[in-house]
Amino acid sequence: MENVSIVEKNGSNYSLLEVSGTINSYTYTEFQEKVYSLIKVTNLVLDLSRVTNLSSSGLGVLMAALDEGEELGNKLYIMKPSEVVRLAIESTGFSDMFTVIYSLTEVF
Repeated sequence: MENVSIVEKNGSNYSLLEVSGTINSYTYTEFQEKVYSLIKVTNLVLDLSRVTNLSSSGLGVLMAALDEGEELGNKLYIMKPSEVVRLAIESTGFSDMFTVIYSLTEVF
């Protein structure tokens, strides 16, 4: 069975979601709820280094969160994207819109 694990941590000016597993049409709902609720109130860092699959459903969540954050003045960061995530984002043609970081010290 496919599943996704999400661990939330908070910093001084951001929230961090450590995401592991598969984000697809079966598992994206929990991911979506957490991402949308946090991007409305703070900068959001998504550690996607342990994501093994990112479907169009998951990409849709990322795109919507990016827009939502921009409207509210909050930033979305993709931290240490796995190869699967990197390729999925590149396939959208919008990879230059996402801020990719490799350490929490890059959050500003």
